[in-house]
Amino acid sequence: MIPRRRTGRLLTMTAAATALALGLAGCGDGGGSATGNGEGDAIPVVASTNVWGSVVSAVGGDQVSVKSIIDDPAGDPHSYQASAEDAADVQDAQLVLYNGGGYDDFFAGLAEQADDARKLVAFDISGKAAEEPHAEEGHAEEAHAEEGHAEEPHAEEGHAEEPHAEEGHEGHAHGEVNEHVWYDLETVGKVAGQLATQLGELRPEAAQTFTDNAAAFQSELDELGGRVEKIGAEKGGAHVLATEPVAHYLIEAAKLDNVTPAEFSRAIEEETDVPVAAQNQVNELLAGNEVQLVLNNVQTVTPVTEQVTKKAGEAGIPIVSLTETLPEGETGYIAWMSKQLDELAGALKSS
Repeated sequence: MIPRRRTGRLLTMTAAATALALGLAGCGDGGGSATGNGEGDAIPVVASTNVWGSVVSAVGGDQVSVKSIIDDPAGDPHSYQASAEDAADVQDAQLVLYNGGGYDDFFAGLAEQADDARKLVAFDISGKAAEEPHAEEGHAEEAHAEEGHAEEPHAEEGHAEEPHAEEGHEGHAHGEVNEHVWYDLETVGKVAGQLATQLGELRPEAAQTFTDNAAAFQSELDELGGRVEKIGAEKGGAHVLATEPVAHYLIEAAKLDNVTPAEFSRAIEEETDVPVAAQNQVNELLAGNEVQLVLNNVQTVTPVTEQVTKKAGEAGIPIVSLTETLPEGETGYIAWMSKQLDELAGALKSS
């Protein structure tokens, strides 16, 4: 099971049931956003975050009304506590989409209460869990390196998962699969395809529209993928340090070398104290010009990550800011990811 990255309070099943009961009574004040045509005949869809909500909108168009529960850049899906309004929205939905993999457990609790809604879980759709061997805690790189441990029966070609192959550092704590699958373009395309299928079954007369929208969205994803490949061709092997492994799949696809110490990533993920040795290793990497780029998750800010960005700035190392949800004013997945790729490519060229 993927470990939760933070220790914030999560919605328990009892709390979910309570919130649901209150929500059906019309109480509560949720913080999500809704998009769609606003017409009463739109298919109601609820997504855990606005990233996945934007994918629903791209596929569903004006045939769907989308509510994204987490739409605030300061919101933390790991520790978010669902409101009564959230529970009522999920109960009324015909389709729900969440990330899974331990990322947005609050939503999993809500979804279990929505008996009639179709449920899509991006992490499950990604197939990443099947790709991960039974790595022992703290030995991810060995598990990936040993022959016969790379592919499970459902692993897909090109995704044998070798993020931890570099000895001494890794992209995710405990040898577990990284749950941030919205940074994996292939997974996003798979989710879009599943959305088209499910929405088409809910509204057969618009099935072709959903299929066409998903195909158009996939074409845009392919263009983004081409840009990632170009970054890899031009800057593959560049050493990057990540304050938090949200962009693991992007780093991997761009063939960048994530030199973040494993113990550092583990501590940041679990909100525990960073071991002195790991902190010293990070400082040495920054001071020794061994890092060409720092990727900073601006939604996971701690005194330690602030120290990393400060030292990177003092050393003249470019810093690229990444987010877990769409920033304020951004409504589309493609535009959001495109801007992040622009910043990544620009920073690598200047490094």
